[in-house]
Amino acid sequence: MVEEGETGSPKEETKSGSEMPGIDFSTFVLSLGTSALYQMGVVLHPESGERTEADPLLASHTIDTLEMLHEKTLGNLDAEEKKLFEGILYELRMRYVELTK
Repeated sequence: MVEEGETGSPKEETKSGSEMPGIDFSTFVLSLGTSALYQMGVVLHPESGERTEADPLLASHTIDTLEMLHEKTLGNLDAEEKKLFEGILYELRMRYVELTK
């Protein structure tokens, strides 16, 4: 089932019946940030609840992807998106340094 979300993008229902948020730029950036945290072993696996083994190379690649996206979108973000993006990048960089020291 698909219905309109707050941002005008559709909300989708998963097989289990839970709602997925509508896709907008902020949810996309948050999704990539969460992926990087998962790859660093910070976020627990959503189904098993267990911590996965860190993969610093994959996490670095995801962080680099976010940095490239940030550079390419400079001047096109509203203040809230810019703040969110910069906060996520800062947090990911700090956690990556902790992981690899």
